[in-house]
Amino acid sequence: MHENRFQAQDRLAAGAQFIAGELRRGTSGTSHTVVDPATGRPVHTYELAGTDDVDAAVAAARGAYPGWSRATPGERSDALHAFAAVLGERAEEFAQAESLQCGKPLKLSREFDVPGTVDNAAFFAGAARHLQGSSAGEYSGDHTSYVRREPIGVVGSIAPWNYPLQMAAWKILPAVAAGNTIVLKPSELTPFTSLLFAEAATAAGLPDGVVNIVSGVGLGAGEHLVAHEDVAMTSFTGSTAVGRRVAEIATAGVKRLHLELGGKAPFVVFDDADLDAAVHGAVAGALINTGQDCTAATRAYVQRPLYDAFVAGVADLMATVRVGDPFDPVTDIGPLISHAHRDRVAGFVERARGYARVVTGGQAPGGELAPGAYYRPTLIADAPQDSEAVQAEIFGPVLVVLPFDSDDEGLRLANDTPYGLAASAWTRDVFRAGRATREIQAGCVWVNDHIPILSEMPHGGYKASGYGKDMSAYSFDEYTQIKHVMYDNTAVARKDWHRTVFGRR
Repeated sequence: MHENRFQAQDRLAAGAQFIAGELRRGTSGTSHTVVDPATGRPVHTYELAGTDDVDAAVAAARGAYPGWSRATPGERSDALHAFAAVLGERAEEFAQAESLQCGKPLKLSREFDVPGTVDNAAFFAGAARHLQGSSAGEYSGDHTSYVRREPIGVVGSIAPWNYPLQMAAWKILPAVAAGNTIVLKPSELTPFTSLLFAEAATAAGLPDGVVNIVSGVGLGAGEHLVAHEDVAMTSFTGSTAVGRRVAEIATAGVKRLHLELGGKAPFVVFDDADLDAAVHGAVAGALINTGQDCTAATRAYVQRPLYDAFVAGVADLMATVRVGDPFDPVTDIGPLISHAHRDRVAGFVERARGYARVVTGGQAPGGELAPGAYYRPTLIADAPQDSEAVQAEIFGPVLVVLPFDSDDEGLRLANDTPYGLAASAWTRDVFRAGRATREIQAGCVWVNDHIPILSEMPHGGYKASGYGKDMSAYSFDEYTQIKHVMYDNTAVARKDWHRTVFGRR
């Protein structure tokens, strides 16, 4: 197995809080050890953020806000272009840190996470120049009206552990491109790449205090950040259960709120689909990031003529997936984030044995992988629609497959969960594809593919998967507020209007 290779170890010894352009130690009095999920060995111990750290970070963001919000779009764009360049230059460092803290294969970090983050930075560098309001017009007599699009203020964001680098980018980049400043709390399990991200932003020339990181736990630093009176907006990505708690706190403060929550993506295979393509798409879509992905394919609904062949094909292909050391170039999937999470995933599978068929997988590997939080790719067939394996977010390398007969039934079952983040439909019939994309209740519906995302296109959910959009120009709707400006075109004040309303004096 790999040895710990963490290039930023010495620098982060100064602390795991990045506030006002510098690393600091946390003040909570409690330490946390980041554990390599592939080996179970400790990587780095740091002091967690306390409420004082959150206060300091918010104060730094508030202090930087007037200058950053008044910077021209061109100035913000130039800073973000420089930021994208720095990210590109340090790509390998980010990839190794991401794989070490998350256990994801290094090839995934190198080919997906880091390039996607650099692309996000480049996109928002350009998009910063296009934060337009509305054209002026005369809608009431001699008055001219126009709309200003303005930043909101200090944004408090909370990111999850499954894609810490990309989630930092999705939250920080649109916020600062729009002129806001930000305090981000990453998961305490995976702080490294968020800290490196903020460090790179400062190195690229973003002013101190525009991007701040507090590494702490949700019940302490997280809740204090959401409730803070100087935080104007909260952006949260994580489970629906925690999202409800975040919404309670933010709503009490009448804050702007953006939520990207859980998912249980349906993978609908019609009887005219390319079976081989669907089998490969299901395995890739279910096992991306070891299944720890809100958009992962988790429920495959297969029309009955293809059902048996699909189950057999997926089982055979899953058996070839290489589970192993994230730093081994041949590894397809690495460990889950922790042993506790691995045990949670295993619990779902063990309970499913009582009401469904576990076709393949369903256990942790032994041998040299035994110390890590590994779990084999697992296929469950014939589970009832109302079972927890079908309805609950397992968040691991587990795919559940169910048959359906009519198109109506397949689409009804696809929508029959509380979630609505992503989905896919597999068919060669353009009319079936059109109906599926229209009727499936999800923020993204792929046709004959599953998982790809683009910086130019929005990402966000329906129903219990939350609301608001990440990426794309649509994300500026989250991080800006709209002001109507109206003025009188006449050279003389309209005294007659005032007399009409208030009476002559």
